[in-house]
Amino acid sequence: MWPWLERIAAACWDRVRRYALTRRDEEDGSGSGGDANDLLLWSRDLARHAAGEFSFAVVQANDVLEDHSQVETGAAATFIGVYDGHGGAEASRFISNHLAAHLVRLAQERGTVSEDVVRNAFSATEEGFLSLVRRTHLIKPSIASIGSCCLVGVIWRGTLYLANLGDSRAVVGCLTGSNEIAAEQLTRDHNASMEEVRRELRSLHPDDSQIVVLKNGVWRIKGIIQVSRSIGDAYLKKQEFALDPSMTRFHLSEPLRRPVLTSEPSIYKRVLHSQDSFFIFASDGLWEHLTNQQAVEIVHNNPRAGIARRLVKAALKEAARKREMRYNDIKKLEKGVRRFFHDDITVVVVFIDHELLQEGGASAPEVSVRGFVDSGGPSSFSGLNGIS
Repeated sequence: MWPWLERIAAACWDRVRRYALTRRDEEDGSGSGGDANDLLLWSRDLARHAAGEFSFAVVQANDVLEDHSQVETGAAATFIGVYDGHGGAEASRFISNHLAAHLVRLAQERGTVSEDVVRNAFSATEEGFLSLVRRTHLIKPSIASIGSCCLVGVIWRGTLYLANLGDSRAVVGCLTGSNEIAAEQLTRDHNASMEEVRRELRSLHPDDSQIVVLKNGVWRIKGIIQVSRSIGDAYLKKQEFALDPSMTRFHLSEPLRRPVLTSEPSIYKRVLHSQDSFFIFASDGLWEHLTNQQAVEIVHNNPRAGIARRLVKAALKEAARKREMRYNDIKKLEKGVRRFFHDDITVVVVFIDHELLQEGGASAPEVSVRGFVDSGGPSSFSGLNGIS
């Protein structure tokens, strides 16, 4: 066995690992749990990762929470994932259960983390979910209409690797010379509301005048969906998963000739700079109500503990203001009804302590924090500890 692979195996089997499942009905004494004033909001105030600390919060709006998310951290690496599902939770749940494991496996095989490793982990996850659709769609046809946006960050050896599908977003808060904070958006929104996305779609489908349609004031691909890239949404990728015309919400005016959505992620690599203070990873439910600059100023001007919850509440207050209501009115509403006022929102704020990067990582125990997944286990990300 190669020496680096022996070290990986030792890291996976010999290290003591801790697992924490963050749910609204659990409290582990570390600032995790539900909000007494909003029963659909729960969070983890602050926890350690390999290069600093992170804060985590989710609020539910749909009848079934479609957002899933996770933070996986070992001594040498940190993985952040935000998965904003649509049409159901099956795709976002599948991603949460498989993508990080694919990434660790591929990094072990290659002996490094790279853009190709991240891209191939996305591809393996898409293939796995489409295989699930293929096995089950005759029993449950609607699974072919279920998909998810996917935003992933991996911090390893002083570098952040980012990949995204859809319109979840990563933003960095950068300190300026005057100790003020400036927002920099790191990912591109794959949403038909963006002119560049519409141009891209039209160039890929020059013979389809209906590839993007303005419907009730909203740009949608084939008049159905706003995001142009996703995991899942099989009926918009493969003719074999065509839906029955009786499912009018997903009806295509003509048979699918070629895929109209893609699972090819946008990949970004950023060497961490001393002015990079923190990163915000969030589903589009946050960005519908807060600008990038508003979000980073809230983080910069408040204590770390509970900062993700503070961001979610700021978005909910803005959602209420737009409807001439108060947040106190919205938080009395039940799930399902709340979807008329805001989306499910997931926020992970990742603080970077640069002295830990210089030391090669924090001494915190390995931890897997999964956002409201029904099952889980110890962090698989310790598998990166031995890669040299």
